[in-house]
Amino acid sequence: MTLEGFEQTSFSALGETRDVYRAGEGPGVLVMHEIPGITPQVAGFARRVVEAGFTVAMPDMFGKVGKKMSGPYAAREILRACVAEEFAVFARHDASPITDWLRVLMRDLHQRCGGPGVGAIGMCLTGNFALALVADDALLAPVLSQPSLPFGITADHKRSLHVPGETLAIAKRRARDQGLKVLGLRFSHDFMCPKQRFDSLRTELGPAFEAIEVDSGPGNAHGIPRTAHSVVTVDLVDEEGHPTRAALDRVLAFFDERLRPAS
Repeated sequence: MTLEGFEQTSFSALGETRDVYRAGEGPGVLVMHEIPGITPQVAGFARRVVEAGFTVAMPDMFGKVGKKMSGPYAAREILRACVAEEFAVFARHDASPITDWLRVLMRDLHQRCGGPGVGAIGMCLTGNFALALVADDALLAPVLSQPSLPFGITADHKRSLHVPGETLAIAKRRARDQGLKVLGLRFSHDFMCPKQRFDSLRTELGPAFEAIEVDSGPGNAHGIPRTAHSVVTVDLVDEEGHPTRAALDRVLAFFDERLRPAS
């Protein structure tokens, strides 16, 4: 399906071929969409990244491109992800298999765009994927937006990061030796992205982890509902002074700082 402003391409690796939507010029940013798919809000976020001077590659992983968000649509895609081989939604200390394919796509993006490296943002079900990809030195600007895997069915699941121990060790080494930074976004009362997960990221990565936690508690100053989940897409309020707009601006600035350090 066509997506306004993007070129629909295909990318094959590891025996798998998927559509990838591409646009822009400048350093590369891999945009990994959330459940239920590449909604108008996700496409809108990707356009903002393009407008900020980056090349976006956005693979189609599930859902129907361009279809609007709805509760039933999201529920169907979550159920499909639960049984799909590409996604290990309950794995505490292992990454989803699709991250191997995404890593090859990320390397290809870096080769196409050049420069010191690329950025990557995962959202919701793909949020932790940006951490899994840190094992590759091409990734210089990982963003975890409401990382929701593994699903928080137990206290241990809520604390877990959905990456192998060796990947976490690489992230720590890169933070120590290369100055790697990791940016994370969540709403404070989002049960799908529990506070314990960000606590684990702080413990494991220390000052290399920058957390943005937007207040969605009772009586918060901006009237953000307790059910808010998608910081830079569905629940974004694109107004100056709103904390979700500030979070979006920080994501774009983070890409700029990490991928265009000379500027």
